[in-house]
Amino acid sequence: MTITKEDELEGLKAIGRIVANTMQAMAKAMEPGMTTQELDDIGRAYLAREGATPAPEASYNFPGAACISVNEEIAHGIPGPRVIKAGDLVNIDVSAAKLGYFADTGATFRMGTVSPALDQLCRDGKRAMQIGIAEVGANKPLNGIGKAIGHFAAKRGYTLIQNLASHGVGRALHEYPEEIATWPNRDKRRISKGLVLTVEPFLSTGGLWADQGDDGWTLYSAPQAHVVQYEHTVVATERGAIIVTQAG
Repeated sequence: MTITKEDELEGLKAIGRIVANTMQAMAKAMEPGMTTQELDDIGRAYLAREGATPAPEASYNFPGAACISVNEEIAHGIPGPRVIKAGDLVNIDVSAAKLGYFADTGATFRMGTVSPALDQLCRDGKRAMQIGIAEVGANKPLNGIGKAIGHFAAKRGYTLIQNLASHGVGRALHEYPEEIATWPNRDKRRISKGLVLTVEPFLSTGGLWADQGDDGWTLYSAPQAHVVQYEHTVVATERGAIIVTQAG
């Protein structure tokens, strides 16, 4: 969507805060021995208390309130009996709707202590997202996002998953400008004032593509490698990006 009025921005900020708080509540509750279904139940209950509807379930009939992906699962993991263990990387992706507004956020969390290399990957994954957000602004080139993230990834010796893109959001979970590459690309479009979009690079230690698993949802890295994802929903203004998925 494109924000044209203050009340639209406030509606977007309201659902943005809800999804951010939901993700943080889930991350705080996460502990070894918990199943991903139990973690999802916490997120579902939080969204329900806030009067919000899980977007993947409502929009695509996804079998869960949130996407929870552990280790080799890099996105769209289905909540279920899998037990979270110490040393796991757990990606929590929460999107929801309220009063006609949609917001989407995600992050990779460490379950306790992980190796120094994985810890650095998480830090750099978050930095890659921040670098992409810095390229969001009215009339800026859309491909500036992928160009900046790609430069950072290459400099640090990482790869980017090149079939999992950012997207427009706001009145639906996925809308114009549809796919927004977070890797170097030749997209000629420019970012319009008020445009609502996600910035969500998938930074990897060698992965290039996401392959779908047998369950029809869960995605895995090809070639197999560690992958992290960090995501915010933002609004493009003449002064840069407003991040609406802020906890608080």
